[in-house]
Amino acid sequence: MAREVTESQFLIRSHEFQPAYIELYRTGELQRRAQEAVAALEHCLMCPRDCGVNRLANKTATCHTGRYARVSSYFPHFGEEDCLRGWRGSGTIFFSLCNLRCVFCQNWEISQAGEGVEVGPERLAAMMLELQDRGCHNINFVTPEHVVPQILEALVLAVEGGLRLPLVYNTSGYDSLHSLQLMDGVVDIYMPDFKFWDSALSLRYLKAKDYPEVARRVIKEMHRQVGPLKFDENGLAKRGLLVRHLVMPGGIAGTEAIMRFLAEEVSPHTYVNVMGQYHPDGRVGPQQYVEINRRITPAELDEAVAAARRFGLRLDDDHHVRRRLVMLYAWN
Repeated sequence: MAREVTESQFLIRSHEFQPAYIELYRTGELQRRAQEAVAALEHCLMCPRDCGVNRLANKTATCHTGRYARVSSYFPHFGEEDCLRGWRGSGTIFFSLCNLRCVFCQNWEISQAGEGVEVGPERLAAMMLELQDRGCHNINFVTPEHVVPQILEALVLAVEGGLRLPLVYNTSGYDSLHSLQLMDGVVDIYMPDFKFWDSALSLRYLKAKDYPEVARRVIKEMHRQVGPLKFDENGLAKRGLLVRHLVMPGGIAGTEAIMRFLAEEVSPHTYVNVMGQYHPDGRVGPQQYVEINRRITPAELDEAVAAARRFGLRLDDDHHVRRRLVMLYAWN
């Protein structure tokens, strides 16, 4: 019976896996990067807004975050993709505030109102270790774009405390290349959104005209760092890129163009979650942004999924794909 399989590039055995950051810590590079990142807060260019404020002195600008990160909650999350949540949950840490201003944000209280508490590096490290102790499969940083220095600073302490879980960087896709270079060899799984293809629509709905350009640039860099998404024998994601795309009413997100970009300019093996849970929230209502004041239709979701399939992308709703990958272990 043939042992060679085309999907073998997407497999990584759990006993062979080591989180990327362990080697960086061993060489001292993780500590050096944490120091560099924190020092850079004095003139902050950690995201594409390039505000340049002195966050070390607790000055704030677009992200409204000073020296320390704010956390709204942390817990084992069972609402993430199957390959992240597994059977014990994804160890999710929700950072408060954001560098985007999505008018339809479904976490408005967290991203815009700043619901949460300020935490120092010791407390943030303790959260990671607590989630590991609770059996979570990974540590999942949600909205980390503006707190990369704080994450690195805390990660050093968490590694010293015994952290050994893969790290998920769960982002809007509005990141700076500088921040991603700091995270190179630190992050195991990048999970960016790709929200909008058109710059005018990005300005209207995200308040960031350059969002599409930034997202294209950083998703390419993320893939360069970690490659296609790989799974262990239990179907859990261990390393690679997973792109999320929220389908919008009327197809205004530009799904077709986004899927083409992922297939042709990133990789035809890109793993994509085409999400159909859009609903009016945030500032959307009968008086504002009325054109998106409705849920998407089944036909709109089907059309978006069909676009991903046409370009041969790996879809998260193809559960049989992960099952087939798991079964390959019996053949090798």
